[in-house]
Parts: sequence; structure tokens; C-alpha cells
Amino acid sequence: MPYTLKTPVHSELLIRKSRFIACVQPIDDRARAVAVVAELRAHHPGAAHVCWALLAGGQSAAVDDGEPGGTAGRPMMEVLRHQDLDGVLATVVRYFGGVKLGAGGLLRAYTDAVAQALLGAEKVPLQRLQSLRCCVPYALEGFMRREIHSAGFELIDVSHGSVVTLHFTAPDTRVTEFMRRVNDAGLGQILWLATPS
Repeated sequence: MPYTLKTPVHSELLIRKSRFIACVQPIDDRARAVAVVAELRAHHPGAAHVCWALLAGGQSAAVDDGEPGGTAGRPMMEVLRHQDLDGVLATVVRYFGGVKLGAGGLLRAYTDAVAQALLGAEKVPLQRLQSLRCCVPYALEGFMRREIHSAGFELIDVSHGSVVTLHFTAPDTRVTEFMRRVNDAGLGQILWLATPS
């Protein structure tokens, strides 16, 4: 079972005068990861490198940011993969201390920085969300809103036409039971719509 992280965790290593500031945090898409990296660059204008690795399904990335190819982003990603993580961004800001570490030294430094940050991280099971849409008569709108709310699902949109259409997200492990329960209570008046992925 894949895991993600509950909250961001930071760590710092000093290796032969170079400072490595690592952070691991839950992020599940590339656009948000790029925004976080841009913020890090703005907060650390004197840093030599801001390397990062995102493990997030089809949006994964490994970026060396000027370090020799394969010495930063890929090793950082392998640490995430080895710990069965998904939806996680690892970043390492490096301040160069004047002593070259060589390819092997860089690989160890970036790997160790991320691994050390993960030591303090709380892992939580990754819940994949499914997007659902249903149409109900006006008489069942309140019922559906209460059911969605009490289940802890996120109501995204409600539109009113000849019927009420509700769009919400739910953890995929709970969808079948939820649909069975509301279908029974709705006496066949709930119409489920296919949602584009």
C-alpha cells in the first residue's frame, strides 16, 4: 500500500562545508511542486542548487538543477520510491561550501538529506479520490447533501436544473458502500453519471 506524508518535515546536513537543507512534503501534482521550488529559489537566492524529486503517479519528476546528471534528483526519487511513498515532493537546497564532493559524494549527500528528513516524517496511507456525479429530484437534495457531509466527502459543485446535480469526491475505497447505502435510501431515484477523468 502506498503512503504519503501527513505534514512537511525539514532537515539540514553540513557536509565538507556545503549546507544541504532538505524538505519532504505531501504534494500530488507537478504544478504545485514547481510553485514550491520557485518559492524556495526566492527564499534562498544565494543557494547554488535547488534540486527536487516528485513522486506522484504520472506527474513524477527528478531535477538535478545544475548538479552533475543523476547525482541529485534521481537518487532523491529513489529514496521516496524505496519507502513506498506517493504524492510526495522532496527538495534539497544546497549552499556550496567551496569543496567539491565528486559524483559519489553528491549522490550520498542528496540521498542522506532526504532520508534524514523522512526519519521525522509521519506516513499516512494514501487515499485515492474518485470524482462522482449524481442527479436527484429536488426532494432528495437535502438528503444527499447530509450524506455527503456526514461521510466526510468533499462537495465540489451543485447545479439546479430539472433535477439537482451534485459533484463530489470520495476515497475510492468507500465509494461502493456509499453508493449502495444512498441508492437503497433513495428508492431508485438517484442517477449516477459518468465523470470524465
